[in-house]
Amino acid sequence: MLFGGIEGGGTKFVCAVGDEAGQIHQWVRIPTIDPAHTLDAAIAFFKKQEVLRNERLAAIGIGSFGPVDLDPASEHYGYITRTPKEGWAFTDVAGPVQKAFPDVPVGFDTDVNTAALGEQRWGAAQDWDTFIYLTVGTGIGGGGMLAGRMLHGLIHPEMGHVLLPVREDDPLARGVCPFHPNCLEGLACGPAIQARWDAPGETLAPDHPAWDLEAHYLALALVDFMVTLSPQGIILGGSVMHQRQLYPLIRQKVRALLNDYLVHPRLETLEDYIVPPGLGDDAGVRGAIALGQAALAAD
Repeated sequence: MLFGGIEGGGTKFVCAVGDEAGQIHQWVRIPTIDPAHTLDAAIAFFKKQEVLRNERLAAIGIGSFGPVDLDPASEHYGYITRTPKEGWAFTDVAGPVQKAFPDVPVGFDTDVNTAALGEQRWGAAQDWDTFIYLTVGTGIGGGGMLAGRMLHGLIHPEMGHVLLPVREDDPLARGVCPFHPNCLEGLACGPAIQARWDAPGETLAPDHPAWDLEAHYLALALVDFMVTLSPQGIILGGSVMHQRQLYPLIRQKVRALLNDYLVHPRLETLEDYIVPPGLGDDAGVRGAIALGQAALAAD
């Protein structure tokens, strides 16, 4: 069977078709411009793949940046809601896809929950049923699974917007989040790094003081998540985490902040507890394929 997956991010939409094993057969990257052009391009990709492969899509999964409405009873189910992404507030994402493929089940969730599903199915979380996936990039989002189910509630987790104390030596006067002056996203996302140091993070040296500060803010948040949700592991993905020196820095700071309060053998070094995605940068789009498979199974 052929499945479609959409990883809808604030910078790009990654669309792919793949099989039951989550293997990607073809993919495309679409810039996240205005909603109409972006969604039309995604739909056109899937229509073309059906023609080229002479096979109908069995299901489509969409993992979207947010916040999003995940309540199937809501008139705005499948929408992005109050996002800071210009032009995308209260945009129907799932609806146009469902309209273009009326007989195809369409799954919809947050981009981070979707990436977590991919990691649980085929990646670093295969042995965990309660874990967190945090993506650190243009924004910061958090999701995961609790007892084998994706984290949902009144809406969905917004882990990027936990409020943190600002470190005294932080040269950034205010975080870049338009809603909160000192949330995790506003202090530690990619645009915050650029605003603080007047340069993109990828141009900064591995020993630049940016990374100690970045690790500090991420460690503060991770400790909060650990003592609240007691995850079996934490996966850190996203473009900022391509700076691999961050992983040992974060582990070191998390251990110091915990101060030996939580006791478990896997927390002694944290090397197999705070980890990169097993699927790398494909976690989101392969998770979207898994979300499509779940939608088909539930149909």
